[in-house]
Amino acid sequence: MTTLFLPCASGVESLLADEVQRITGNVAENARGGVWVEGDECTAMQLNLESRLAQRVLWPLVDGPYRDEHDLYALARRVPWPQWITPEQSLRVDVSAQRSPLTSLNFAALRIKDAVCDSLRESTGARPGVDTRRPDLPLALFVGPEHATLYADTSGEALFKRGWREDTGEAPLKETLAAAMLAAAGWQGRAEDGPLFDPCCGAGTIAIEAAQIACGIAPGALRSFAFERWLPFRPQLPAWRELQRQAGQRVHAPAVAVFAGDVSFRMTDFAARNAERAGVRQAIEFKTADALQRLPPAAGGTLMLNPPYGERIAPKGRGAGRDRGATRDGQAAVGTTAAPAAAREGFEGGGSPTEFFGALAAHWKRHYSGWTAWLLSPEMKLSGLMRMKESRRVPLWNGAIECRLYRFDIVAGAGPGARTRPSAE
Repeated sequence: MTTLFLPCASGVESLLADEVQRITGNVAENARGGVWVEGDECTAMQLNLESRLAQRVLWPLVDGPYRDEHDLYALARRVPWPQWITPEQSLRVDVSAQRSPLTSLNFAALRIKDAVCDSLRESTGARPGVDTRRPDLPLALFVGPEHATLYADTSGEALFKRGWREDTGEAPLKETLAAAMLAAAGWQGRAEDGPLFDPCCGAGTIAIEAAQIACGIAPGALRSFAFERWLPFRPQLPAWRELQRQAGQRVHAPAVAVFAGDVSFRMTDFAARNAERAGVRQAIEFKTADALQRLPPAAGGTLMLNPPYGERIAPKGRGAGRDRGATRDGQAAVGTTAAPAAAREGFEGGGSPTEFFGALAAHWKRHYSGWTAWLLSPEMKLSGLMRMKESRRVPLWNGAIECRLYRFDIVAGAGPGARTRPSAE
């Protein structure tokens, strides 16, 4: 047994701890930027396959005090590297630092690489190569003011890379953040959760995550992992194939509907193709429409959206600039950077955030009474812009952007400053 570390986005730690316990049955301990959990090779494999919220699953190799790069080299030499990879394989070293006295993180990575290569050269007469794109053994070094820890990254590529995304916008929402939004809302794809609808779907990340949850599809079912190429894990590969087989047997028809749409035909097409590769095309109903005009696709349910901010894009049928701009999920954008002459580009309702969010809230009050809306935004005064009082706000980070996930319980005709109906939570 060892203590695995699973990093995650800031604000997701408690959600990840709950998920880890649900997957493994082991109690996870919250830490800043991730969680710790006791486990073995099978635990690491299970978490790679099943976790929607973790960024990676890190296996500790060695830790200890250090003062300079020579100490890091000595620390890494304590690991029996010939038991991990062969000279025919490759490695990569990534370094993260917090208040470290080191003057060059690149030199620190080089010294760790030297330790691995020297160890294999001494025992086998040959050394492994370096592969910065798809190494057999990705290593992660964390250095603090006086202490360093070296991990083997069992995931390889970050876990937000589910294996289905090819079509994106300029800045797609990460799958792990979409899953965190759903987890914070308590939406688990059950019949009692009701339908889910993303009217600003962009590349389809939120809808695809939701549909996979509703269908019981493991997030790691479509990809491979670094641990599959490691010597210590080779005896566990039959158990890994069994975990994959069991995950495949759990796939089922969705118990609840998922709806999605975008103002851009291009993005709706991207999202549909991504959903096809993710195995959930039949579980999502896509429609190209303006979020400020589309009527509810069901009598009630959950609105889950990452509304656009940044440069705007004209809705369908409104000029050649329709597919221009950058957003967090590639969706048609509304924000503050467009020129005044383009005031009616973007979603119906005008150019400024105040106009857009006010129009969105008015549309919801007219047509979406009884729905619960969850909206991710970096706008800390969103409640005032929408003239609705949120019933909950959850701090989340979209990359380097500090956001809040706002919950609004929609009541028909709720006026300025009126509180929405009480939260059930």
